[in-house]
Amino acid sequence: MLPLLLASSSVYRRELLARLGLPFVCSSPDIDESHRPGEPAIELVKRLSREKALALASSHPAHLIIGSDQVAVLGERVLGKPHTFENAREQLLAASGAQVTFLTGLALLNSQTGACQVDCVPFTVNMRLLDPERVERYLLAEQPYDCAGSFKAEGLGVSLFQSTEGPDATSLVGLPLIRLVDMLLAEGVPVP
Repeated sequence: MLPLLLASSSVYRRELLARLGLPFVCSSPDIDESHRPGEPAIELVKRLSREKALALASSHPAHLIIGSDQVAVLGERVLGKPHTFENAREQLLAASGAQVTFLTGLALLNSQTGACQVDCVPFTVNMRLLDPERVERYLLAEQPYDCAGSFKAEGLGVSLFQSTEGPDATSLVGLPLIRLVDMLLAEGVPVP
């Protein structure tokens, strides 16, 4: 079996991948994550997932490289990582009472053969009505500035949700394990 490499510095993705009980290492790719003009959100996350895996292929020539990227979509608006309190506050207030779809791109690259599987797993969240005070309390407690759409679903972010729907709840945190297992099995990895 080729060794697994997670192309990410995300603690959340690392914790999710560890659930599979397979040995892996992590390395953070250096890519431009800019959204191209007119690029649909689904294509954005698929492209970035693939590019993250490809960016590490030459330095890891005999690995299975996992790349993943996520955005939240509110109507036609793509919500990335807010980076600041003010941006996060604005994102959450805009999402109040609305439906937000998380799109998580996933790529598995066999750097030995060049074969690359790529997919996007959607997960929809129906938001509670949120007032500014509740949003500020959440932001001060959770500080989700590195999370798409300002939602830290593995923490207090779940308290902002009315309901959820989707094929894989782990995609909400940033690494769709059900789809990843399918990809690993297609590469002959003996997943427990």
